[in-house]
Amino acid sequence: MARHLITSALPYINGIKHLGNMVGSMLPADVYSRYLRQRGHDVLYICATDEHGTPAELAAKEQGIPVADFCAQAHDAQKAVYDGFALAFDYFGRSSSPENREITQHFARRLNENGFIEERAIRQVYSPVDGRFLPDRYVEGTCPHCGYDKARGDQCENCTRVLDPTDLINPRSAISGSTDLEIRETKHLFLLQSKLENEVREWVAKHDKDWPQLASSIAHKWLTEGLHDRAITRDLDWGVPVPADTWPELAAEGKVFYVWFDAPIEYIGATKEWADAARDTDPSTRDWKSWWYDVDNTVRYTEFMAKDNVPFHTVMFPATELGVREPWKKVDYVKAFNWLTYYGGKFSTSQKRGVFTDQALDILPADYWRYFLIANAPESDDSSFTWEHFTATVNKDLADTLGNFVNRVLSFSRKRFGDDVPAGGRPGEAETKLGEQIAGLLAEYEAQMEALQFRKAAAALRALWSAGNSYLEEKAPWLEIKTDKDGAALTLRTAMNLIHLYSVVSEPFIPATAKTMREAFALADDTAPWVTADEARALTSVPAGTPFTVPPVLFAKLTDEDLETYKERFGGTEA
Repeated sequence: MARHLITSALPYINGIKHLGNMVGSMLPADVYSRYLRQRGHDVLYICATDEHGTPAELAAKEQGIPVADFCAQAHDAQKAVYDGFALAFDYFGRSSSPENREITQHFARRLNENGFIEERAIRQVYSPVDGRFLPDRYVEGTCPHCGYDKARGDQCENCTRVLDPTDLINPRSAISGSTDLEIRETKHLFLLQSKLENEVREWVAKHDKDWPQLASSIAHKWLTEGLHDRAITRDLDWGVPVPADTWPELAAEGKVFYVWFDAPIEYIGATKEWADAARDTDPSTRDWKSWWYDVDNTVRYTEFMAKDNVPFHTVMFPATELGVREPWKKVDYVKAFNWLTYYGGKFSTSQKRGVFTDQALDILPADYWRYFLIANAPESDDSSFTWEHFTATVNKDLADTLGNFVNRVLSFSRKRFGDDVPAGGRPGEAETKLGEQIAGLLAEYEAQMEALQFRKAAAALRALWSAGNSYLEEKAPWLEIKTDKDGAALTLRTAMNLIHLYSVVSEPFIPATAKTMREAFALADDTAPWVTADEARALTSVPAGTPFTVPPVLFAKLTDEDLETYKERFGGTEA
């Protein structure tokens, strides 16, 4: 049994996330975590809300409430949505936690002791109208690289280039909109990434051949351009404060650490939150350091993120970990995703373009979305969400291939043989052939899940479902029963065993539906976490005589009227 540490890129606190955020980090991490747990591995899946930085302050100001209150409310709202999507985090923390503050300050002190932090006087944007220095995200303007007119002072959302506020064309204050901006001198802490570049380069070289091409290419792009020393403090009221015992002058000025310095450290912080949460019950079961400190050979660490987060996780955070000169666990595998677009245009929280996760759950249960998103995950390239594609996938894969198979098998068997699984004759050539096919498809499914190839894993799962339909069409028990009642009973018993197999192996994708399918059979001690190859060949886990019930329709088909309603509500045209 292996130990697997899994993290998703932290969702930012400012607003409910859209489907692109869901499929770009949290959902695939959940699918993978569920799969690993079913295979008997020791898994710790950690995530948290990313709560510091400019947007949180601006959103709180807009609502007229303290930023701490805003973040607490927004955290609870996001967590409710993720619960609705059945994301089985072991812990979902907050980057504003005392634990993250403690560990972030520890990292900063260690980096300073090792000569990787330097205090520098810099010239920074100052707004006389606002009466304050403007951190990077408080400055907006036109990107000098791609011309996007809503670029922020830290990074262009359109082309993902990292920026400084002074790079922007026609800059303006994000607080007041004022273009009356000045450049004044102030002091900040800099992480000397240039001194760590060779170490980062060597570390990336050890891992990048195993990473997806997307993650590897982005890391090398940054390294090719050279690592520059970066300011890691900001002039904000909300964040992890610069410790006064190390930098008294900056602490007195209210400097806080840059959100992209403390946010990745929150993976560690949230793990300590997880451990501290059990302090009064059974703290011995939660040793947070056993997942993070001096565990290179005992823990496999996998990170999930969209491509815009890759540079920070493959270059900046590893540089931080290397610089502290302590044996903190660094990522083994970076699963990076391209973007899910909405009719060819970007989902956008700020522009409210596309379907947001809370809206999705208002429309349909989570399993509809979970399956569609993973089956169309943007792994090799950007993929486009359209209502036409969503409707067709739901109707074909979920309603017809899986749902209809379950319903017609159980309904027909109950009608002709009663409420117990029928016995029938001995398995014949068709059942032997089916068992070999199912075992082969299960092996393919397992291989793709192990390789974190989610679209291919979904295709293998779909093929498992399709195999049941092909078998049913071949045997045609509705005709078979007229001349061979035992043969029809065998066919239905075999099909019911397929349903039970589906309930087990489909759990990572559609957990609620999998539970419903499994509970259709009154099996004593039905706790098997997975299906072995021999069990797949035999298809005998549900013996004759087992009581069963017919569940409600698993997936309702979506109509043309539904399609038009969705398009009218959310838009359905090319960007």
